[in-house]
Amino acid sequence: MAAEIDEQPSVLAGLVERQSEFAEVADAISKRPPRFALLAARGSSDHAAIYAKYLIEVLLGLPVGLVSPSTATIYGARPDLRDVLFVTVSQSGGSPDLIEATEVARQQGALTVSVSNTPSSPLAAAAELSVDIGAGVEHAVAATKTYSATLMSLYLLIDAIRGGKAEDAKSIGELARQALDGSGEGVGRAVDRYRFVDRILTTARGYSYPTALEASLKLAETSYLAARAYSGADLLHGPVAAVNGDTAVLAVTSKGHGSEAMREVLEAVSSRGADVLAVGSAAKDVKSALGIGVPETVEELAPVLEILPIQRIALGLSLARGGDPDRPTGLLKVTKTR
Repeated sequence: MAAEIDEQPSVLAGLVERQSEFAEVADAISKRPPRFALLAARGSSDHAAIYAKYLIEVLLGLPVGLVSPSTATIYGARPDLRDVLFVTVSQSGGSPDLIEATEVARQQGALTVSVSNTPSSPLAAAAELSVDIGAGVEHAVAATKTYSATLMSLYLLIDAIRGGKAEDAKSIGELARQALDGSGEGVGRAVDRYRFVDRILTTARGYSYPTALEASLKLAETSYLAARAYSGADLLHGPVAAVNGDTAVLAVTSKGHGSEAMREVLEAVSSRGADVLAVGSAAKDVKSALGIGVPETVEELAPVLEILPIQRIALGLSLARGGDPDRPTGLLKVTKTR
């Protein structure tokens, strides 16, 4: 897991160099302009899909929905999907339910696109178009480089659909290296601080919300923490009542509209005595919190960077708590759901 975390700057830089490949897929999509988009995924890939949802709604101005694969695989639903862009995100490309949902979507008239780390996967064969995230083999069960590479691939694809040429992502590899190299002290302090914690909340707004979701999953699957993710807005609508001085809160906040929306959330949890760890390019602006900063970039690219120190926190906590982050108990790399 440590080695794969460290590979991410080069993986991300390599993806930007392949921008023309994403532009080809984007051109094919542009020739069949969709009325709206649907996204299908599981696990870490589901968090990447939620990131894509923000990108598509904000940058392309299209409505987006998240698919429940079981509606097709278990209940046999066959909706009219003409003029719909159906994007399936799966690092392995081998999940039976996602493959079947993609096949059904294609049969029902959707333009289907697979986004995976296995270009020869059954999912890629099922979809009309495919995107290879090119992260290389990932041996650890916990997704690290495949997650950030999926985010980057989705950004490059959606940016290309709007006519961009990855201008804002040119230095993402170097920024990722800075994020990893500059977070060591903060990560160490966070591990020391939370190694005996049993429960943690993760929260964010906007583009950073998928990072909060992925952070919760990483902490749960590597360190067996009772971790729960909330949108900052949802946290204020009730769950904040359970926050007190025994609560650890990991707040993801990067410069932009999302961090502005998080101010009220951070004030609320801090006033209730929560122990706050802030991660992101706006982390240093959060008072009364341990902050781990990352380099500032355009807001829509922030999730690619802010997840990096969180992965290292998950790794460190797992080791400090006597776990094996490469082989968490009872977990498999590919989930065979239907």
